[in-house]
Amino acid sequence: MKKVLVVDDDRDIREIMMMILEDEGYVVSGLDNGSAVIATVRETRPDVLLLDVQLGDRDGRDICRELKDTPNTHDIPIIMVSATHGWSALRDKNCHANDFLAKPFDVAELLSHVKRFAA
Repeated sequence: MKKVLVVDDDRDIREIMMMILEDEGYVVSGLDNGSAVIATVRETRPDVLLLDVQLGDRDGRDICRELKDTPNTHDIPIIMVSATHGWSALRDKNCHANDFLAKPFDVAELLSHVKRFAA
């Protein structure tokens, strides 16, 4: 079974994403801040990481760049999620995300993005 890590400081959005993915058979875990993302990714090796751009304590783009610049985590697909930032903001920070999902999103859109990398 494929593992997905959802990182979003908005509890409602995080829980909805987790519920949708669990209903599709993914093993899902979630974090509500950026401080533990690096350690959690190294420990759990998710197949896909859904990472909010604006977290309360860290910029998700910086976390993305750090994971992509680290040899043992650079191959983990990262889908950045944001209601306020687009692809250009990701390029500006050189985070090298694999994909982008705009909020609000519908269920089919979320699943399509995750399935693309968890196949």
